[in-house]
Amino acid sequence: MAAAPPRLVVADGTCEGLKWLALALMTGDHVNKYLFNATLPVLFEAGRLALPIFVFVLACNLARPGDVPGRYRRSMLRLGVFGALATLPFMALGGLYAGFWPLNVMFMLLVLTATACLLERTGALPWVGAGAVFVLGGSLVEYCWPAVALGLAVWSYAKRPTWTAAALALLACAALRVFNGNLWAMAALPLLALATRVDLRLPRLRWAFYAYYPLHLAVLWMIRIPMGRAGYLFL
Repeated sequence: MAAAPPRLVVADGTCEGLKWLALALMTGDHVNKYLFNATLPVLFEAGRLALPIFVFVLACNLARPGDVPGRYRRSMLRLGVFGALATLPFMALGGLYAGFWPLNVMFMLLVLTATACLLERTGALPWVGAGAVFVLGGSLVEYCWPAVALGLAVWSYAKRPTWTAAALALLACAALRVFNGNLWAMAALPLLALATRVDLRLPRLRWAFYAYYPLHLAVLWMIRIPMGRAGYLFL
């Protein structure tokens, strides 16, 4: 008989530290992408770790016991509001198909949260709804189905550890290669494994992450305006 997989336990402060690390990696990636035309490969490759970390932290938080309906409701509201606030600078920075697709990563996290919320419920109808949200919502957002599947696999593992959930998480993380063009997202996995053994004591800033995302995109957009006027060409 195969040994049971280890439980996934991450301290609150460690989750907060992971979140800020992901924000720093994402910011460097976006500076490279939007201001330097993706000419700095180190920032690009390091930036591939940001998404798996964000997804991991959200999935772990959603899987925590207690106040389940309220947690999902609050998370979906925040993700929807700040995803909407980020839409204008996200579109203005360019690089999207038809100028609007895919929707920004906040909406990907919203799809993940909504799908997990429906899977929490019993009965066939919520599960059919979860499948519909996963398929349709995943087609509209950054990193599509692999990112949502990664989050669901981590969420499932955090609630009840199984080798199946662990394998699905590995496959989903590897599938991000379709969008990244490389396997650097996999480099986040040893870091996340290490995080389960570290107990950082950091205060939780509930709104900082949500506010930072649209704000940093808006700042990059504003920086690009004088650069464009000076003759700098953006891809």
